[in-house]
Amino acid sequence: MISLAHAQAAGAAADPTGGLMQFMPMILLFVVFWFLLIRPQMKKAKEHRTLIAALQKGDEIVTSGGLAGRITKVGEAYVNLEIAEGTEVIVQKPAIGMVLPKGTLKSL
Repeated sequence: MISLAHAQAAGAAADPTGGLMQFMPMILLFVVFWFLLIRPQMKKAKEHRTLIAALQKGDEIVTSGGLAGRITKVGEAYVNLEIAEGTEVIVQKPAIGMVLPKGTLKSL
């Protein structure tokens, strides 16, 4: 009976790379998600923050809702947007989708 207990203890050998190999698919999946999803989204968010910070009076913009107009006043969190002669709306800065080249509104 002692020899059986001794044989069981001697049969177990530790594999130093076994634990790492079990987590390798999960690590690989995280790396793929980082480069295909997370990193591009962070880059796009940084570009949008830069665009919002550079807004100034007279810029022609398009909002994410599709309104096109010229900025008449820039506040801390809002901008006044002239969408037609004498018609202004107040828009939150994060709702601005893109800045148009000067003179684009006249051609619309």
